[in-house]
Amino acid sequence: MGLRRGIRKVWAAIVSLKMERKLFLVFLLLITLPLSIVGYISYSNYSRSIEEKTIAYSTKMLENMMLRVDDYIEDMVRISSIPTYQDDIKQNLQRSNSYYEQRGQQTDGGAEAVSDDFNLLLSIQRGIEGNISFINTIKRGANSVYIFDRYGNGYYSAGAGGVRLNVKESYEVWREKAESSGGEALLFGTQKYTSNLQSVRYAFTIVRKIIDQSLVPIGLIAVDANVSVIEDQMKELDQVTGGKSIIVDEQGNVIYDSEQQRLATNVQDDPAVKQAVGSKGSFYYEGAGMKRLYIYSTSPNTNWKVMTSIPDSELTRDAVLIRNVTMIATLVALLTALLISFGFSFALTNPLRKMMRLMKNVQEGDFNVQFPVKYRDEVGQLGHQFNRMIVRIDHLIQDIYLMERKKKEAELHALQSQINPHFMYNTLESIRMAAELNDDQIAADMLAILGKLLRYSISDLHEEVTLEAELNHMRNYVEMLNYRYPGRFQLETDVGSELLAYPLIKLVLQPIVENAIYHGLDDAKPLMRISIYARCHPHALLLQVKDDGIGMDNEALEQLNRKLSGAAHLALKSEPGGIGLANVNERIKLQYGIGYGVTVSSAPGEGTEVSLCLPNKAKEVTP
Repeated sequence: MGLRRGIRKVWAAIVSLKMERKLFLVFLLLITLPLSIVGYISYSNYSRSIEEKTIAYSTKMLENMMLRVDDYIEDMVRISSIPTYQDDIKQNLQRSNSYYEQRGQQTDGGAEAVSDDFNLLLSIQRGIEGNISFINTIKRGANSVYIFDRYGNGYYSAGAGGVRLNVKESYEVWREKAESSGGEALLFGTQKYTSNLQSVRYAFTIVRKIIDQSLVPIGLIAVDANVSVIEDQMKELDQVTGGKSIIVDEQGNVIYDSEQQRLATNVQDDPAVKQAVGSKGSFYYEGAGMKRLYIYSTSPNTNWKVMTSIPDSELTRDAVLIRNVTMIATLVALLTALLISFGFSFALTNPLRKMMRLMKNVQEGDFNVQFPVKYRDEVGQLGHQFNRMIVRIDHLIQDIYLMERKKKEAELHALQSQINPHFMYNTLESIRMAAELNDDQIAADMLAILGKLLRYSISDLHEEVTLEAELNHMRNYVEMLNYRYPGRFQLETDVGSELLAYPLIKLVLQPIVENAIYHGLDDAKPLMRISIYARCHPHALLLQVKDDGIGMDNEALEQLNRKLSGAAHLALKSEPGGIGLANVNERIKLQYGIGYGVTVSSAPGEGTEVSLCLPNKAKEVTP
């Protein structure tokens, strides 16, 4: 509430300023806002464009880099399958397995230890390591290839990075994971080890079981690849983006880190790594006081995820320069606008002040004022229109005065010529009493019925009555007709007692019966029957008035129904016989809605049936 009150006070202060100050403020806003908006849009678009291009370019580079890594790993997988197809390696492995199997049996049997057959071992070692040397020359970066027999005895040839000092421990890990592999190649993430050259190395490894022709495992091969095979490609990406990159496997183990600080560690709990969900994408993350853009992509083969983080300052460096230039240009334009606005504001507001004084005179009732028009600019045209408006207002006031005067005179004449209903009722009652005194009972009865009909009809047509009152009115109307045409008409009603209190507007049945008598009377029949039915449906009440008159042909029936469903210009037009079907139909629609109304069905010689569709509403109405 306090903030809203403060805003209202500021706005009231601005609105209360003089015109020249408002114009001065408008000039400032017209200069400041567009330049600020343009500068902001330019800065935002440029920043967004840089971000989008960086993301697209980096994502493409990441995907290409991972494709090359995948290709390299695929080559390592092929290398690991070479022993399966090299009979020389398999034969030597089988010789090694047989030798160490015999030694194990002799030792288990308690026999005296047999000295090593150095010639056999040397032959096996040269045979296997010779093939390993050949394998090392196939692919650059395969620093070391290890081949083990079934008993864990290793054969290897050192590459550029040397061999592991912990080869026995590594073998146990590889063998355990490869035991259930079914002969497929397994990829192990980057591990840290010390080589025989006494240097710390990092390598990822492909491991596969070696099987013979009978699909029996006879050994294990492990191919180490130093992470340096990835480093050259990642350095190129980091130089272009100015960021840092990292590769992690599915378990969060670091395969490669361009900063060389988290190699062979697990970063599964790192917030940035957790946020990198999906196969690829980008997001902003702020850590260690610096906001960075992270872009990542995932290899479909190895499920390794490569991420590069770019400082936000590197992305927006050029955009900030554009923003600063725009701000300087805005300040210069603002100072120029200050000088120009002073002169224009005074020149524009002086004629308006004159017009304000004239308006005050008009407000006090003086219409004999004129604004002096000197120029044909907007202010001059406004003054000209002001003069015309004053003249027009003066004429309108005179016209309204005359119209009100004539309206009051017309209302007075209407009141003077209005017939008092009580005068009519009293006059009819006096005539009826005179007829009874003269023993003319028929005339007395007719006058009594006529009084009831007039009393019911002469009141407000929009008044609601009950269905029972409307039916009683119909009985009086038919009875009056039978006095004129003795025994010619018979009224039948079939309305349940629960519907007698149904509320509806008055005089909806009498025009229909009147129309049936005057248009459907068959002179060939001595008696005309008129039946009124009421049926209650779930969503509507259906009133039906049926006669056995002459009916009408299809053309006349279609024309009548078109009239009843036609436009509103037919509303409230009376027919010669009374209020009319169209009037009843339109009154029902106006009262209850366009979904209700009157429909007619008829056939020549079979009479006519008029149906009134009314809403099904249950409420008590006092007649």
